[in-house]
Amino acid sequence: MQYKNIDVDFLVTLAQKAGDAIMEIYSRDFSVETKDDRSPLTEADKKSNEVILAGLKEKYPAIPFISEETKLIPYAERKDWKLFWLIDPLDGTKEFIKKNGEFTVNIALVSDGVPVVGVVYVPAQGKTYYGAQGQGSFKLESRNEAPVKIENNEHYASKSKVIVVGSRSHLDENTMAFVDQLKASGKEVEFNSSGSSLKFCLVAEGKADVYPRFAPTMEWDTGAADAVVRYAGKNVFERGTGRPLQYNKESLLNPYFIVE
Repeated sequence: MQYKNIDVDFLVTLAQKAGDAIMEIYSRDFSVETKDDRSPLTEADKKSNEVILAGLKEKYPAIPFISEETKLIPYAERKDWKLFWLIDPLDGTKEFIKKNGEFTVNIALVSDGVPVVGVVYVPAQGKTYYGAQGQGSFKLESRNEAPVKIENNEHYASKSKVIVVGSRSHLDENTMAFVDQLKASGKEVEFNSSGSSLKFCLVAEGKADVYPRFAPTMEWDTGAADAVVRYAGKNVFERGTGRPLQYNKESLLNPYFIVE
């Protein structure tokens, strides 16, 4: 599968290779550090980052990157980037530490502020989701199975029963108010919790109808899964403005958003 000159199959294999490195660490004891922003960091975050960057630098040496686990590039240097990689080598570190399996490897290609290719690998489940502009989104249940196209154009507003997916580690009052509002409109609501960018993928494949996120996230948390959602026929909108999320902003902090 190609996106212009980008080999999406290579990206899928690279994400899976990073996932293998994560699972080797997951299966044994590991230490946990605390970063400056008080978020956790493990050996697995670092190793996955090494695997991904080594692969991308070898195959696409001219394309710059932003990764959660690499020193941030000043905006003055990156503001004119037309194309770059956006990487979260281990999204859901808290879920990794809890060993509940709900963590992901995320690799996105961003063009002019839009994620045009995204790969999300779920190492503990062996599942891969990927999407590319103009080609659609796909799911691999395992590495040995053929990809299945996922398409989902039905909006939750048209449903009498709505499945809302939310964060397992960051459930907040605004999200519960969103759920209460749906109930007040006469809808039956089922609320499910999940970790990491997996929540986007659940909406993309129709296992959930909407994911409201009213807590802080960074661009690398959302880029790859945003692509999967967009090219499956769903949307990721800023709360309030209704605009799609934009990438490579001066601040890499995302606004609150809704995946629907």
